[in-house]
This record gives sequence, structure tokens and C-alpha cells, in this order.
Amino acid sequence: MSHGPPSITDEVERYLLTGSSDPLYAAWPGNIMERATRARDELRSALIGAIRRREAKRKVAMPARLDPVALTRAKVEPMVRGLFPYGERLVVLAMLAKSVVFLTAENIQTVLLEESFNHSAWTLANLYLAGLGAELLSQDAPNLVGLSQDTTCYVSPQYFHEVDRFADFIVHEAAHVFHNCKRGALGLRETRTKVWLLDIEYRNRETFAYSCEAYARILELGNSPAAWRALADEFSRTVSISDERVDGSEVARIVSAAVAARNGWKVILAQCAPTRRPRHLRRADRYEKTA
Repeated sequence: MSHGPPSITDEVERYLLTGSSDPLYAAWPGNIMERATRARDELRSALIGAIRRREAKRKVAMPARLDPVALTRAKVEPMVRGLFPYGERLVVLAMLAKSVVFLTAENIQTVLLEESFNHSAWTLANLYLAGLGAELLSQDAPNLVGLSQDTTCYVSPQYFHEVDRFADFIVHEAAHVFHNCKRGALGLRETRTKVWLLDIEYRNRETFAYSCEAYARILELGNSPAAWRALADEFSRTVSISDERVDGSEVARIVSAAVAARNGWKVILAQCAPTRRPRHLRRADRYEKTA
């Protein structure tokens, strides 16, 4: 058995199974720039070939005359109005309305070739396959329905065939954009303590997104406070979130509190915001560190 350096074939196989690649691309010939270019081309070509073999006869139909911008705007507008002051809403809404990309057979190759990072391209390929109900690239591949990167939200066409009436991938992924996008990128005023669109505790980011998702659907399905309360109760009884980063009962509690408030979006944000220690305790902490 050979114990030498991995071959190009070994590196391609490893990438397809794990999404990982050698940052130095040692298996490829040439200087570092030449190796990086050749490796990227071969890895992405192999990735596209792998999904094309798996996608055969498994295409998911998209709605006729779909306007992704109009759909996204309608879905996220209540959330934006609830979370941002009047003077910032139009700017944030304009950005989010153009943020959603549905992964389809027609655009998946372009998306994968244009993605900057190899591992992200691999993740997007698996998202696309999962939406088709096709075999993923490995048993350990993430089974996703949506993914946010910076200000882009990639969503599976399975969105239009979702059976869980409290699910909305567009709202979920758009909620992640708030902690991915800096205010300055949209021309909004930044301060030392206000850099991102919304300040959300790192460990609460998924809780925030799931809460926004369910709350948005409750507002959409109901037409009165009584109806919203009934829907929140139903959600609490039936909530089932497979994401191990999230406590379903905690999401249900936050959503119930949101429904009971005048502006439920602010309640969700407050529940997921960073916990700041009182100033006198922060001073004590600094004293202890310098003592």
C-alpha cells in the first residue's frame, strides 16, 4: 500500500465525500497559483458531474410565472417593518427582496462555479440534491433546505412543496442575513456598538431564525389576535425541530410571547439578543483581570 502524497484522484474523491480540500493543492503541479486554479477547476467539474448523475429524472417543478423578488418582498416585509425603524425599512427591504436564489437544474452549475469557497460549493450541491430527494454526496452531508451566505439566501424549490404549514425557508434564511450584513454595507449609520443590521447572540442565531419563521407563518395564516393565539398553541403542541442547535420548546415559548405582544418581532429579537452584564459588574471584571 502506498504511503506517498495523495493523488489528484484521491483529492477529488475526498472532496466529493467531505467537501474538504487541501489548501495548498499539493497534488496538482505548478506554483501555488497554478495549482489553485487547476484544483478549483477539477474539483468543481467533478462536483457538477456528481450532481448531474444524481439528479436524473428528479426535477422539482417551479411555479409558472414566478417572480422571486415579489415573492421574497411579500414574505419578509412584515419582519422588516417590525424590526427596523421607518427610515431604514426601505433600504433593508430592497436588499432582502433580491437576496433569494432558488437552486434549479438551470442555474445550479453557474452557482457552483461562481461560489468562492470549495466547501460552500459542496454544501450548496447537497442542498440542491436534498431538494430533489436525490442521494446526497455522502452520508455525512448536511440535509438542508436553505442556506444564507452574506446577503444571499439559497433556497430549494422544495419550498413550494413544503407540507409543514409553520415552515417558511425564505423568512428563515432572510433572518440570518440580519447578523451577516453590516449596516455600512447598505449605507446605514454604524456606531461602535451598532455594526450589524441586528445584534443577535451567536448561540441564538438559529433560535431567532426558527422563531421568525414560525411567527411569520402564524401572522400569515391567521387574521385576528384570537386566531394567532390558537395557531401559536397549535405550534407549541406540534413543534418538531430536528436541528440539534435549537430547543423546540424554547422556540415555542418565544413565539407564544411574540403573539401576545403588540410587536412580536421585537419580542423575538429581545429574547435572542446578547446578554450584557451590568456596567458595575463589567468594571469589577476588569479590576479582577488587572489585579
